[in-house]
Amino acid sequence: MKLKIKDITRLAIVAALYVALTYVSYPFAYGYMQFRISEILVLLCFFRKDYIYSLTIGCILANLLSPYGILDIIFGTLATLISVILIAYSKRLFLASLYPAIFNGLIIGTLIYYTTESPVSIFFYMGSVAFGEFIVVSIVGYIVFRYLIKKPKFLSIIEANQNVETNANF
Repeated sequence: MKLKIKDITRLAIVAALYVALTYVSYPFAYGYMQFRISEILVLLCFFRKDYIYSLTIGCILANLLSPYGILDIIFGTLATLISVILIAYSKRLFLASLYPAIFNGLIIGTLIYYTTESPVSIFFYMGSVAFGEFIVVSIVGYIVFRYLIKKPKFLSIIEANQNVETNANF
Protein backbone atom coordinates (compact mmCIF):
# COMPACT_ATOMS: atom_id res chain seq x y z
CA MET A 1 0.00 0.00 0.00
CA LYS A 2 1.38 3.37 -1.02
CA LEU A 3 0.52 6.09 1.47
CA LYS A 4 0.31 9.74 0.52
CA ILE A 5 0.97 12.64 2.89
CA LYS A 6 -2.79 13.12 3.25
CA ASP A 7 -3.20 9.45 4.29
CA ILE A 8 -0.36 9.65 6.81
CA THR A 9 -1.86 12.84 8.26
CA ARG A 10 -5.31 11.25 8.58
CA LEU A 11 -3.84 8.20 10.29
CA ALA A 12 -1.68 10.32 12.60
CA ILE A 13 -4.70 12.37 13.66
CA VAL A 14 -6.61 9.21 14.61
CA ALA A 15 -3.62 7.86 16.56
CA ALA A 16 -3.28 11.19 18.38
CA LEU A 17 -7.02 11.22 19.15
CA TYR A 18 -6.76 7.72 20.61
CA VAL A 19 -3.90 8.79 22.88
CA ALA A 20 -5.57 12.05 23.93
CA LEU A 21 -8.92 10.40 24.69
CA THR A 22 -7.17 7.70 26.71
CA TYR A 23 -5.19 10.22 28.75
CA VAL A 24 -8.30 12.36 29.35
CA SER A 25 -10.04 9.33 30.80
CA TYR A 26 -6.89 8.31 32.73
CA PRO A 27 -8.43 7.23 36.01
CA PHE A 28 -10.78 4.91 34.13
CA ALA A 29 -8.52 3.91 31.22
CA TYR A 30 -6.44 1.36 33.10
CA GLY A 31 -7.23 -1.27 35.68
CA TYR A 32 -9.72 -4.05 36.06
CA MET A 33 -12.73 -1.88 35.14
CA GLN A 34 -11.71 0.02 32.04
CA PHE A 35 -13.80 2.67 30.35
CA ARG A 36 -11.52 3.99 27.62
CA ILE A 37 -13.54 6.40 25.55
CA SER A 38 -10.77 6.14 22.95
CA GLU A 39 -11.79 2.53 22.27
CA ILE A 40 -14.80 3.79 20.30
CA LEU A 41 -12.31 4.73 17.58
CA VAL A 42 -11.50 1.06 16.88
CA LEU A 43 -14.78 0.92 14.94
CA LEU A 44 -13.20 3.16 12.29
CA CYS A 45 -11.50 -0.01 11.03
CA PHE A 46 -14.94 -1.27 9.99
CA PHE A 47 -15.00 1.50 7.38
CA ARG A 48 -11.33 1.55 6.37
CA LYS A 49 -8.62 -1.04 7.00
CA ASP A 50 -5.67 1.33 7.22
CA TYR A 51 -6.96 2.64 10.55
CA ILE A 52 -5.42 -0.56 11.93
CA TYR A 53 -2.07 1.29 11.87
CA SER A 54 -3.39 4.38 13.67
CA LEU A 55 -5.13 2.51 16.41
CA THR A 56 -2.25 0.12 17.03
CA ILE A 57 0.25 2.96 17.28
CA GLY A 58 -2.20 5.00 19.37
CA CYS A 59 -2.59 2.06 21.76
CA ILE A 60 1.18 1.67 22.14
CA LEU A 61 1.54 5.36 22.99
CA ALA A 62 -1.47 5.39 25.31
CA ASN A 63 -0.15 2.40 27.21
CA LEU A 64 3.11 4.20 28.00
CA LEU A 65 1.33 5.57 31.10
CA SER A 66 -0.16 2.24 32.10
CA PRO A 67 0.50 1.08 35.64
CA TYR A 68 1.27 -2.34 34.12
CA GLY A 69 4.25 -0.94 32.20
CA ILE A 70 5.84 -2.84 29.37
CA LEU A 71 3.44 -5.75 29.79
CA ASP A 72 0.49 -3.52 28.92
CA ILE A 73 2.39 -1.97 26.04
CA ILE A 74 2.94 -5.47 24.63
CA PHE A 75 -0.22 -7.33 25.57
CA GLY A 76 -2.62 -4.37 25.49
CA THR A 77 -1.40 -3.57 22.00
CA LEU A 78 -1.74 -7.23 21.02
CA ALA A 79 -5.38 -7.24 22.19
CA THR A 80 -6.05 -4.07 20.21
CA LEU A 81 -4.25 -5.37 17.12
CA ILE A 82 -6.24 -8.62 17.09
CA SER A 83 -9.48 -6.69 17.60
CA VAL A 84 -8.91 -4.08 14.89
CA ILE A 85 -7.85 -6.69 12.33
CA LEU A 86 -11.02 -8.66 12.99
CA ILE A 87 -13.11 -5.47 12.90
CA ALA A 88 -11.56 -4.50 9.55
CA TYR A 89 -12.63 -7.79 8.00
CA SER A 90 -16.11 -7.90 9.56
CA LYS A 91 -19.30 -7.39 7.63
CA ARG A 92 -21.57 -6.63 10.60
CA LEU A 93 -20.86 -3.64 12.83
CA PHE A 94 -22.38 -5.08 16.00
CA LEU A 95 -20.39 -8.30 15.67
CA ALA A 96 -17.28 -6.21 15.00
CA SER A 97 -17.95 -4.21 18.16
CA LEU A 98 -17.72 -7.37 20.27
CA TYR A 99 -14.09 -8.19 19.40
CA PRO A 100 -12.54 -5.56 21.73
CA ALA A 101 -14.61 -6.86 24.67
CA ILE A 102 -13.60 -10.45 23.95
CA PHE A 103 -9.87 -9.94 23.36
CA ASN A 104 -9.27 -7.20 25.91
CA GLY A 105 -11.24 -9.23 28.43
CA LEU A 106 -9.16 -12.34 27.83
CA ILE A 107 -5.74 -10.74 27.40
CA ILE A 108 -5.89 -7.74 29.73
CA GLY A 109 -7.93 -9.62 32.33
CA THR A 110 -5.23 -12.28 32.41
CA LEU A 111 -2.49 -9.64 32.57
CA ILE A 112 -4.11 -7.90 35.53
CA TYR A 113 -4.70 -11.19 37.32
CA TYR A 114 -1.06 -12.25 37.06
CA THR A 115 0.40 -8.82 37.91
CA THR A 116 -1.64 -8.15 41.03
CA GLU A 117 -1.56 -9.97 44.31
CA SER A 118 -5.28 -10.40 44.62
CA PRO A 119 -7.26 -13.41 45.77
CA VAL A 120 -9.93 -12.54 43.19
CA SER A 121 -10.54 -15.03 40.39
CA ILE A 122 -9.03 -14.54 36.94
CA PHE A 123 -12.57 -14.68 35.59
CA PHE A 124 -13.48 -11.60 37.62
CA TYR A 125 -10.73 -9.60 35.89
CA MET A 126 -11.58 -10.97 32.46
CA GLY A 127 -15.26 -10.21 32.99
CA SER A 128 -14.62 -6.73 34.38
CA VAL A 129 -12.39 -5.67 31.50
CA ALA A 130 -14.79 -7.21 28.97
CA PHE A 131 -17.73 -5.44 30.62
CA GLY A 132 -16.05 -2.02 30.34
CA GLU A 133 -15.15 -2.65 26.70
CA PHE A 134 -18.66 -3.86 25.95
CA ILE A 135 -20.21 -0.70 27.43
CA VAL A 136 -17.85 1.65 25.60
CA VAL A 137 -17.54 -0.07 22.20
CA SER A 138 -20.55 -2.37 21.79
CA ILE A 139 -23.12 -0.01 23.25
CA VAL A 140 -21.88 3.59 23.08
CA GLY A 141 -19.62 3.09 20.05
CA TYR A 142 -22.22 1.10 18.16
CA ILE A 143 -24.89 3.77 18.74
CA VAL A 144 -22.50 6.57 17.74
CA PHE A 145 -21.45 4.82 14.54
CA ARG A 146 -25.05 3.86 13.67
CA TYR A 147 -25.80 7.59 13.77
CA LEU A 148 -22.63 8.65 11.91
CA ILE A 149 -23.05 6.16 9.05
CA LYS A 150 -26.08 8.18 7.95
CA LYS A 151 -23.94 11.31 7.58
CA PRO A 152 -22.21 11.50 4.18
CA LYS A 153 -19.90 14.22 5.52
CA PHE A 154 -18.59 11.85 8.22
CA LEU A 155 -17.96 9.09 5.67
CA SER A 156 -16.13 11.60 3.51
CA ILE A 157 -13.98 12.87 6.40
CA ILE A 158 -12.85 9.37 7.39
CA GLU A 159 -12.55 8.45 3.70
CA ALA A 160 -14.60 5.30 4.23
CA ASN A 161 -14.03 2.74 1.50
CA GLN A 162 -15.81 -0.36 2.84
CA ASN A 163 -19.06 -1.33 4.55
CA VAL A 164 -20.86 1.87 3.58
CA GLU A 165 -23.07 0.71 0.72
CA THR A 166 -26.15 -0.14 2.83
CA ASN A 167 -27.39 -0.01 6.36
CA ALA A 168 -27.78 -3.80 6.23
CA ASN A 169 -24.33 -4.18 7.76
CA PHE A 170 -25.44 -3.07 11.16
